[in-house]
Amino acid sequence: MKVLFIAGFGPIITDVDQSRRLYVATLKLPLKEEADHYFHTESIEGVKHFALWPLSHAAKSCFGTDVWPSDVPVPTSWIEFDVEDVATATKELNELGYKLLFSAREEPWKQVVTRFLSPEGVLTGITYTPWMRAAKPSS
Repeated sequence: MKVLFIAGFGPIITDVDQSRRLYVATLKLPLKEEADHYFHTESIEGVKHFALWPLSHAAKSCFGTDVWPSDVPVPTSWIEFDVEDVATATKELNELGYKLLFSAREEPWKQVVTRFLSPEGVLTGITYTPWMRAAKPSS
């Protein structure tokens, strides 16, 4: 498996008002709010995409429901690693015994992702994010 870059990172939020107060009002991060309290930006140096991801959205992405299952530890953050080949990386994770929440699925926004929980409880994605791979102009 070859990681190319960190595609995104952020906390999983359960209290929108408290999170908005810290990240938007106090830290003054340039977060744009989308439907259902998804706050994000692609303008903070050091990460391609930073977002406050509601737990209900993470549950929907992983399990198809707005409620995180009680038998799965609740994550406090998420991270996505863009890799050369999601299928190969997924196979490697399976062979190493990681319990995948789902494998190489294309999301509605066209990102291909495999998700699992890290040993620390971080919701981890192995991804192919096409718009982040656009050719950069040569200098």
